[in-house]
Amino acid sequence: TFTVSEDRIIEQQRRVKEKALFELIPEQAMDNILLEDTLPVSSRELLADGGTDPAYIARKNGEVIGVILPVLSTEGSSGKIALIVAVHNDGSLAGVRILSHRETPGLGDKVDLNKSDWLLGFDGKSLQQPALDRWNVKKEGGEFDQLTGATIPPRAIVKAVRKALVYFSEHKELLAKKAAPTSGTTEQAGD
Repeated sequence: TFTVSEDRIIEQQRRVKEKALFELIPEQAMDNILLEDTLPVSSRELLADGGTDPAYIARKNGEVIGVILPVLSTEGSSGKIALIVAVHNDGSLAGVRILSHRETPGLGDKVDLNKSDWLLGFDGKSLQQPALDRWNVKKEGGEFDQLTGATIPPRAIVKAVRKALVYFSEHKELLAKKAAPTSGTTEQAGD
C-alpha cells in the first residue's frame, strides 16, 4: 500500500509544508521564489536526527527579509516534532508552525495551530524579548504558557524555537546573504 501511495504522500507533505511557509512569510511580501531560494542546513542543533533540510530565504528587491529554518525536536512526549521557524532579518520571530507530531489527541496535540492558538504566542519574540533565560514554560520559571495537562510538548517546542533563534544569530551572515544563491550551490549552513 505504501509503495502505491508513496508519491501522493510525498506530494501531500510538500503541500502542507508550502502552505505553512507562506503562512509565516506571505508570498506577496517577497519577490523571489521561496521554494527555490534555499540553503541546506545540517546542524544537529536544529535537526536532532542529524539529517539535512533546507532553510528558505525570503527576499524583497534583492534584500533578505527573513529566513525559515527547519527544526526537528526529539523531545516531544510521543517522539519527534517537526516544525519550521521563521525569523525576520532583525532576529524577531515571524512565526512558528508544526509540520508533524504524534502528540496525544486532546492534550499535547494542542501545540498544533488547528487545535489552539498557542503557537501564535511566539510571534514577534526574539532572543532579547524575553531574555534568553526566560525561554521556557512558566512551570519552569519561563515566559511561555504550557498546555493544560501537557507540559512536555510545549517545553520541547519552546526549546526548539530558542535553538532556532540562537542558530540564526550565530549563522546570520551565511543565512542572510545579500546575493541570491545560484542553483546547485554547495554552500551549507552547519554546526
